[in-house]
Amino acid sequence: MVNSMGSRNRHGRGLRGALLPSTVPGHTTARENFDALVVAAAERLARRWSRHWGDVEFATEDTPPSLPSPPQQRIALAQTFPSEPGLPTRIVVYRRPIEDRARDEQEKAALVRGVVVRQVAELMRMDPRDIDPDAERSL
Repeated sequence: MVNSMGSRNRHGRGLRGALLPSTVPGHTTARENFDALVVAAAERLARRWSRHWGDVEFATEDTPPSLPSPPQQRIALAQTFPSEPGLPTRIVVYRRPIEDRARDEQEKAALVRGVVVRQVAELMRMDPRDIDPDAERSL
């Protein structure tokens, strides 16, 4: 038998597929799951507040750009970067500090929601309880 598919098919079983089908929860990575939490929190607020906050981009990163100097200062969970010419305002949510603080997935989702609410409230110069009263309970 001639194998025209290369070394991946040396036993005649065909090309290998994904280890986990896309229907299984383990198919997505921790980063993808975290991104989805941030998107859900931002979309939830956008339905009511997007016309008030202007051009805002939400993003995630693993960690803040640098650790705080004084040991007693807390590590940032998120940060808002003001707009610059040609760039929108950016709200960046940091995955690792939030995951380190949360005990489980439910707490992580609530913490992400609260952090996004707090950043939007700060951006709009409003009280976070006015943006989303339920989210403030988780912080």
